[in-house]
Parts: sequence; structure tokens; C-alpha cells
Amino acid sequence: MKNVFNILLPVVISILFSTNTFAQYPLEITVAQDGSGDYKTIQEAVCATKAFPDQQITIFIKNGIYKEKVCIFSWNTHLMLKGESVEGTVVTYDDYFSRINLGRNSTFHTYTMKVEANDFIAENLTIENTAGPVGQAIALFAEGDRCQFRNCRILGFQDTLYTAGEGCRQYFTDCFIAGTTDFIFGDSTALFESCTIHSKANSFITAASTPKDQSYGYVFRNCKLTADDSISEVYLGRPWRDYARVVYINCEIGPHILPEGWSNWEGTDRDKTAFFAEYGNYGQGAETANRVPWSKKLSEKEVKKYTVRNVFGAATSDMWMPAKK
Repeated sequence: MKNVFNILLPVVISILFSTNTFAQYPLEITVAQDGSGDYKTIQEAVCATKAFPDQQITIFIKNGIYKEKVCIFSWNTHLMLKGESVEGTVVTYDDYFSRINLGRNSTFHTYTMKVEANDFIAENLTIENTAGPVGQAIALFAEGDRCQFRNCRILGFQDTLYTAGEGCRQYFTDCFIAGTTDFIFGDSTALFESCTIHSKANSFITAASTPKDQSYGYVFRNCKLTADDSISEVYLGRPWRDYARVVYINCEIGPHILPEGWSNWEGTDRDKTAFFAEYGNYGQGAETANRVPWSKKLSEKEVKKYTVRNVFGAATSDMWMPAKK
């Protein structure tokens, strides 16, 4: 019996030591340009995190201007990037379509930050593309599922925010999103709550490409639509693909929004399948009397369907409810 114990004891100790070793990894990492943190760049910190962690990992980013293209890879699940302050923690780059020069799909390589991972959170960050009015130039490319962006500034010109991933869900709250043409575009289900949507050119806010069988596309609730002083001819959206879905609910809509409200994609008949609707909006641009005839006004019964639970739980196996701050 003693011999068996002597044989098994080292094995048990080895297993316990091995398990304990693999279970330990940092849950909090600090990025600081002055060297006072664990890393000097955001991407270095992301690359140092454990793949598919069992617990959320938080990367705290001290104030600074971080000029780098950041990718949150698909294996960086349950990751949070938290800035010291939204104005002071800036992730910036300046790629654009013709600079990338990779053919007709160059747009999708222009991002400043790309989020491939599920269960990602960004908080108190400015994410910007400073290329200027030179064509397509993405600031944030979000294609993970169950992603949250809280108190962030997402700044650019054309194609500022690309929300991708058929069936993926993204939640934006208390964010400031600015751009020129189609500056919120893509095929994910995205809910924008209490956000400011700021137009910097006479153009289109959204270009949704909602899949045919997806119940919700872009939903804006309690948002504020603003514009530069010289801007006066902006559309709420146009359909990038057939079956595009965009809804504005209880939003303050400024005078820069045109009376017709919506536009079809030139040279197509996508207006026949698009679902563009409004309910309870107010402000100088909210009047719906002269909206395009193919847009919708939701009824009181219909608008009750636009709950967080329904938007993020429709046609999915999990009833994801984003956590509040």
C-alpha cells in the first residue's frame, strides 16, 4: 500500500500543479505609451491575452493617441478594452480604399479597429479613421456576436462603422458616431440606444444589407441625429442590399433630414423589399407626411416588438441581454 502511495503521490502533485499552472493567466492588463503599464501598444496587449479564456480579460488603456491598426482576433473572446477617458484614449489610423489598393473589396481592409471575436466590450474609447473625404475608410469593423460598445466615439467620413456578420448582434449605447456617406453599414443586427448620429455631409446615414430571413437590422432608439451647420440634405438611409431593415424609434431628428427621409439605391428596385420605418420621433426633421411612399410608420402594437430581448433574441438559440454599465 505504501509503495502504491509513493508511486501515485508524484503523479497527483504533477496533475494538480499542471492544472493550476494552466488555469492562471492575467485578467487585467494595462497599456501605457510611457512604459508605466504592461505594454506600450494595444495590439501587443491583445496578442498577449489567453485564447478563449474562461473569464473576461480587461485591457485598461491609459490616455494617449495610439496610431495602430488593432485586430481583436476570433480567439480573443470575452475581452474588454477600457479607455481611461473617451476623449483622451484615441485609437487612430488613416487607411483608405485607394491606399490599400487590393481591388474592388479594398474597403474592408481600411479599418482602424477590427473585432472578429464574440463577447467583446469596448468602453470609453475613441476609434477614428482620419483619412478624410477620400473615399471608403472604415474606423470600426465589428463582426463578432454579442459585442458591446459603450460610451465610445466612432469617427470617420465615408463608411465609418461597418457592422458585419450574418446573425451577429452588436449593441451601441451612449456612443457618438460621425461620418459622411453610408457611415453606418452592414448586415448584422445592431441596436443603437441613446447615441448621437452626426452627419458631416449631405448624403446617407445608413446602408443596411440585412439578410432576407433576419427579423431585425438596424434599430435606433432614443438617439439624436445631428449635423454640421452647413448640412441640410441627409437621408436616414438607403438599402445596400435587398431586404434592408432600418427603424428609428423615439429619436430626436434634426432639420438636416430631408422630408422624403429615405432613398432607394440608384439603379435598383430594392425599395420593393426594404423595411424602413419610424415611430415616435420628434424634432424638425421628424415629420413623416412627405416620406417616400414605401417607408413605414409603425403602429403602437408593432413598436412593442422592438425590445432588447426581441431584437437580440429573435431567431437565435440564446436570449442575449447586453449588460448595462
